Formats: sequence, C-alpha cells, structure tokens
Amino acid sequence: MAEYDLVVRGGTIVDGSGDAPYAGDIAIRGDRIVAVGDCPGTAAETVDATGKFVTPGFVDIHTHYDGQAIWSEELSPSSSHGVTTVVMGNCGVGFAPCRKEDHATLIKVMEGVEDIPGVVMAEGLPWDWETFPEYLDALDARRRDIDVAAYLPHSPLRVYAMGARGAQREPATAADLARMQELAREAMEAGALGFATSRLMIHKTMDGQHIPSFDADNAELIAIAQALKDTGKGVVQMVLNLYSGWESELSHLIKVVESSGRPATFTYAVANTGPVTPDTDLALVNAANAAGAKISPQILPRPIGIVAGFDLSTHPFCLCPSYLPIAGLPLDQQLEHLSDPEFRARLIAEAPEEGHPLAQLSRNWNWLFPLSDPPNYEPSAETSVGAQARAQGRSPEDVAMDLLMNGGDGQGMLYNALGNFNAGKLDALYELMQRDDVVLGLGDGGAHYGAICDASYPTFLLTYWTRDRAGPRLDWAKAIRALSATPADAVGLHDRGRLAPGYKADVNVIDAQRLALHRPVVKRDLPGGGRRLDQAATGFAATIVSGEVIRRDDRATGARPGRLVRGEQAAAA
Repeated sequence: MAEYDLVVRGGTIVDGSGDAPYAGDIAIRGDRIVAVGDCPGTAAETVDATGKFVTPGFVDIHTHYDGQAIWSEELSPSSSHGVTTVVMGNCGVGFAPCRKEDHATLIKVMEGVEDIPGVVMAEGLPWDWETFPEYLDALDARRRDIDVAAYLPHSPLRVYAMGARGAQREPATAADLARMQELAREAMEAGALGFATSRLMIHKTMDGQHIPSFDADNAELIAIAQALKDTGKGVVQMVLNLYSGWESELSHLIKVVESSGRPATFTYAVANTGPVTPDTDLALVNAANAAGAKISPQILPRPIGIVAGFDLSTHPFCLCPSYLPIAGLPLDQQLEHLSDPEFRARLIAEAPEEGHPLAQLSRNWNWLFPLSDPPNYEPSAETSVGAQARAQGRSPEDVAMDLLMNGGDGQGMLYNALGNFNAGKLDALYELMQRDDVVLGLGDGGAHYGAICDASYPTFLLTYWTRDRAGPRLDWAKAIRALSATPADAVGLHDRGRLAPGYKADVNVIDAQRLALHRPVVKRDLPGGGRRLDQAATGFAATIVSGEVIRRDDRATGARPGRLVRGEQAAAA
C-alpha cells in the first residue's frame, strides 16, 4: 500500500507564509497535507512539479456564485485561475432566506445588482430551500470542483423578516430587529461565514429601485451583528456608499465592529482622477485597528472595469433609442442592422436615454480602451477612445463603433476603466498592497455575467505584478500570501492558504514562464441558454482540492471534491 495518496514532487514551494521559496515536495493523505520538504516514500499518484512553483490554493472572498453553485458543478472562471475556495453572499444579496412569494423580488435584486439575467435564475434555481440553513444544506448536497462558503445576505434577510415592508425599505420595528437577529443567529449556528450588506446607492433592482438593505439604519446593522457576537462567529462584509464620503460611511462600519467585536472587510478603491489619499480615507480604519479591531479594506489589484460589446450588457450605444429595439436580438441579427450605413449614422448621432447606472457610464471616452488579446489592464492614455478620436479628428462615437464592429463581426470589446486607475496608472494599487490590513478580492465570480470578468485577478497578479510590470513589482512570496493565507485569515478560514502539515490539501502547480491570461470570451452555457463572460489562463499545470486533482494542464479533470465550508475553520494543530 502506498504511503501517500498524492505527492507533488520536485517543485519550488511558495508556502503562503510570505517566507522565501524553497525546493521540496508536498505529501498528501486524504484531504490533508501530511509532510512538506523531502518526502520519500511511495504515492498512489504523483504530480511532477520540476521547474514549477507549488503554492496553496487561492481564496477569493468576494464572489456571487450563490446561483452558479446550485446549477453548476464547475465554478469557472475562478477554478480556472487557481482558486480553490470562494466566499459568496457578498454585497448583502443572495437567495436565502426566501419564501416562495418573494422569489421574484430576490431575482430582481440579483438581476439589477449583479447582472444575472432573470431567465437564468428562473431556469436554474429549484428553490428547494426556504431558510438559510436549508440553503446551506442544498449547497452541501451538490457536487462541485471547489469549496464554497456563504455569508448571510442582508437584503433577503430583511425581506424574509419584514415582507413587503422590508423590500420597500421601511424602517425596522423592534419586533423586526428581534426577528432578524434570531434568523442571523440561526444562520451563524448553521454555518454562515458571517453577515454581508450593501449601502451603495447604485446597487439597484432591475426596475430601478434601491435594494432592501440600502441606507438601513445603523441600529439594524448593530442588531444583526449582535448575533455574530452572541455566537462568537463570523465576519461582517460591507459595501459602503462611497458617494457619501469615506469618513461618514466608515463610521457606520466602525460602530458595527465596536458593538459586535467581530472582524470586518469592506470594498475600497481609488478614483481615476484627483489625489490618492488612502491615509486620509482610511483614518478611521487605522485608528480602529490600532485599538484592536480587525478591519480589512478589500481591493481589486487591477482597474475596476466593465467589458463592453454588442454581445454584452453595456456599450456606448446600449441606451440609444435606435439600438433599444434590437438590444435583445442575437449578435448575428444585430449585425444586420449595425452593418447598415444609414442605421449606423443614426445610432452615432443619437444621445442615449436614461437607464441602469452602469449603462449610463458607458461613454466614459477617456477611460474606454480597446480590449486586446492578451488583455492589457494598464493601457496607455493615447489608446483610449477619446484620445484616438482627437488624434484622428473623428467623433468618439465613430471610433467606438469601428472598434466594436471589429471589421464586421461585431466581436470587438472595450474596457471601461471606472476606478483604481489613477492618472492612467496602477501605482496606487502597488502602494495599497504594501499595507498589512489590505486584502485582495472583488473578483465577483458568478455575477455581472455580461459585463465583468474579474475572477481572473489571481492570474493577473502573478503575471503583471510579479513578472511583466515595468515599475515596482511583488515578489512571488508576497503575491502568493496575498492570494491565499491573507484572504483566508481575513474571513476565519484558518485551515487553508498555507502549505504545511495539517493544512487542507489545496495546492496549485504553476509554470511561471508559461503563465498567461487571455481575453474574455462569451459563452452561452448558463441555464436557459444565458450568456456569460469567461476568461482562460494557461500555465496552471495542476490545481488540487482536498487532495484531488481538479485541473491538469489548464483542463478540468472532472473531479468534484469541492464541499461547503460551514463557518470559521480552526488552524491546523
């Protein structure tokens, strides 16, 4: 009988601790690492890692796979980029708890906030749950490639506790607060990883209404967080309303943290223009952490951007009166109109109507760039649609149309850089990644199917930030810690994110020289034939979850070892 179930041999180990890489093997028995270093002995399976880096599996703590984890066994794109654990329920949106009569309400919320088509959810969700514990059981019963953990989302909780009053954002009564607290306590005991909410004003339902959690009174947040304090479990995740200013918004989060004593994480970004002032923005966080709190600003390590195209959710013409009648047609039928010179001229001349907040940002000409293959996420200013238009003496609408038409096939894509791209550079993100309290995330996998494909950020971090960038870079030890141990610890998953005996056997084997990120592509593999953006990587020689190889040489093996993670996990003994 073999001594080990699997051994990864001969690689350069980057163990997630931040320490320098070293040569060695990783020996696995069952779902645990049992030895690291020189691991002689026989193994039932061997992965040759010669000339490659061996890292822990990556942990993405901001995703929206709440639906995809129900209807699909593969959580791509995340699992294509070395991610072995995802956390969902972020932004306070999700599908539980929920009564039958409120299914449509939650679908509208997810469709508006997370760009998941209603038909996809209607076709893909069996709704074989009502309470949050029952939803966790439904997740637990299904097979998938990687592990999932879930926050209790505020909007469904509010609607479940208050009915129509909750959806309409009426103030919660004392009885409502007691009910939400009771449900939150139940969720935490069942295995919720924490509680998530959003205060962001552009998070709106499909019919343009603010989501149930928007601008909820602080007393409500504190009451719900009390359940985390009572159980001694869980993390608070919050999307702040940046339009109100950081100091005002962070005061809400600080009060919740101080009252509950629980750790927290929130979405942070820098503006494209103006001074970069994290020390001023995060002054309250700095003071709270110095006093013993654990609050983690969460950033995406590349621009916060939207992919625009005729086969996607937004583009510069998506709100034009002439385009609206053809917006729902398949691309080949759209092209019959878009290829007509008269239609094109009319479309270019039209002003857009009002619509979804993200659609209204689609004419961001000086921050709108062609998305090439391989994609360039730090494009130069002169390549923007606005700069090209000025250089060519044409209108930006005319230039954008040519780029989107892509010679006639309509497959052109534009990248709308909305944030994190200060002065057209990513330097501010480098400085933020030097902070001990910052955690990487915001991949948004499982959401924004027709607009965003940021779940690929681990591959971007390891190509751009460690290898290809002309300016200051991250070394591999720091980059791997940022993708594994740091996010795992931020949400209480202390059993993973490191390569050491006793830790969960989630491992990546990466060919750093071959590692590459490709341009997103449109796939139609969602329920009901729904479309989504997917983004491939090359260079992942193997990805291992709980001791089983789920991907080999950038291809899925069909293994399904992924499980539901119920709540905080203790560190390896």
